Amino acid sequence: MTAASKRVVVTRRIFPELVADLKREFDVVDNEKDIGWNPSELAAALKDADGALITAGERVDDTLLEQCERLKIVANVAVGYNNIDVDACTRHGVLATNTPDVLNEATADHAWALLLAAARRVGESERWLRTGQWQRWAFEMFPGAEISGTTLGVLGLGRIGRAIARRASGFAMKVIYHNRSRLAPDDEGGARYVDFETLLRESDHLVLVLPYSAAVHHIIGAAQLSQMKPSATLVNIARGGVVDDSALVEALRTRQIAAAGLDVFENEPKLNPDLLKLDNIVLTPHIASSTRATRTAMALLAIANVRAALAGERPPSLLNPDALAQRR
Repeated sequence: MTAASKRVVVTRRIFPELVADLKREFDVVDNEKDIGWNPSELAAALKDADGALITAGERVDDTLLEQCERLKIVANVAVGYNNIDVDACTRHGVLATNTPDVLNEATADHAWALLLAAARRVGESERWLRTGQWQRWAFEMFPGAEISGTTLGVLGLGRIGRAIARRASGFAMKVIYHNRSRLAPDDEGGARYVDFETLLRESDHLVLVLPYSAAVHHIIGAAQLSQMKPSATLVNIARGGVVDDSALVEALRTRQIAAAGLDVFENEPKLNPDLLKLDNIVLTPHIASSTRATRTAMALLAIANVRAALAGERPPSLLNPDALAQRR
């Protein structure tokens, strides 16, 4: 089978020039309408595919893979991959890949955008201004939280977490972090390891960057929010489900914590409607990595993974190397 006869499915719309390049090598089926496919539509699209570029919205599991006998690789255009049952892929001899590293800096920038906007009440004050309520300047207008010289907490000091922590030096902040296991000192970048309870208790601003799994579902819930400072800001750029959104609504409503910035939500794009009723929160629609350069780099890495897999080579960011021994 020649490369041109191998079929690659692109499940969501990506930049047209990238699809055009892909079509020079493969028989490409792309979702130009950019409407998310349900499981049966996804299975129908991938039934005769050799490779697929997917996003976090598509679930890959045993049920799907049993219907896609030709499929050799699923390339997630994202760093997180909780939408992929990696063990199921390995059992079926399907390679699974993601796009690490290329989005670290853009995502870290967005974490800081949310942190600053939430802590300094940017969204709240802008909405107030836009509705014509600013009639005079007042000394006590929208007092926000200090950033400089405060303590930044990072839950999940991985690649993106370290990029976030590195930016804190410009604000003369102390950085504390918690991971399941402490990093080697050379990898901590000056951050101080603390236990989870200390992280909650001491952080003036807490950023969540840990990958989602069942083990961390609602790791931030009512009990954890009650341990945070009343003046604290919470930022979630990890995944929906890491935070109990209903508990967060209550904590913000009662001012148990001061503010929050969220880029990810439970059941997105359907989010808890009570979040929209709050003034002390900044919301963005899962765009932390969304710069033109970064999204291009993510897609190119996913394409490189597909290209390698369909050429019989090891993809650059392979998640399940055990599948190589039993690949289709």
